[in-house]
Amino acid sequence: MRIICLLAILMVFCASCDKRYDHAGKKPLVEVEGNFLYYEDLQAALPANLSKDDSLLFAEHYIRCWAEDILLNQKAASNIPNSAEIERLVSNYRNSLIIHSYQQELISQKLSKDISDAELTEFYESNKGLFKLDRPLVKGLFIKIPITAPRINDVRKWYKSDAQESLDQLEKYSFQNALKYEYFRDNWLPLSEISDLLPLSVTALEEQLATTRNIELKDSLYYYFLSASDLRTKGQEEPYEFAKTEAREMLINNKQLDFMKQVKDDLYRQALKRNKIKYNYLEPEDEENN
Repeated sequence: MRIICLLAILMVFCASCDKRYDHAGKKPLVEVEGNFLYYEDLQAALPANLSKDDSLLFAEHYIRCWAEDILLNQKAASNIPNSAEIERLVSNYRNSLIIHSYQQELISQKLSKDISDAELTEFYESNKGLFKLDRPLVKGLFIKIPITAPRINDVRKWYKSDAQESLDQLEKYSFQNALKYEYFRDNWLPLSEISDLLPLSVTALEEQLATTRNIELKDSLYYYFLSASDLRTKGQEEPYEFAKTEAREMLINNKQLDFMKQVKDDLYRQALKRNKIKYNYLEPEDEENN
């Protein structure tokens, strides 16, 4: 259906195409003062799975926009007095694109993106000041139990304790009585995830943790116990496990910059050695005249 729609448009517009132009095997669809839109270009732009009517609407809009852009470009070109400046900017942009494309290809071929854990750790430890938290993090444990659960006083002792025996007792108790038990003393969690488990906002929770690391709350149905073994607030140093993705990207980028600096240095030295770079020094009288 897509092809049929395009062929229908092609039959309308191709009759007026000037045979003097070499179209390199492409089928000219529309001409605006020597500029051609080709059937193949329109076909490539046409989204897949459009109905016949939608294909025709898209084609009409695409052709109209293409023609308007050509006409606007020609009008602008005839009214821009400093065309040399435009050509300079275009040339600079083209050169930048060529250099960027070459650099990316060279980096892809010559420079591995593999970063060892040792490299990553060393980079993080040497640049901790670059990694700042945008949200508070916490380590600890959390337990939620029904208000009718037994041995509440034992829970109050266990959840505050660092002793392995207390932790074992709390885990056994939670298996039988808790609606929710989270142990995260070995890994950081966003404080927002923990506040979602409590009848307390993130801000209120952070304020309480600033004065005490053990929090007990109660509503009409449940007890909530939180023991924070560590806390990092917004703006403090980001832990390694959170920073390592960004650290990896920074380290790869630094390696790429160093690699390209070495490439450019090598090219420059080789050019000097082969006498491809020549400096024209001004004589003192020439400098005075300037």
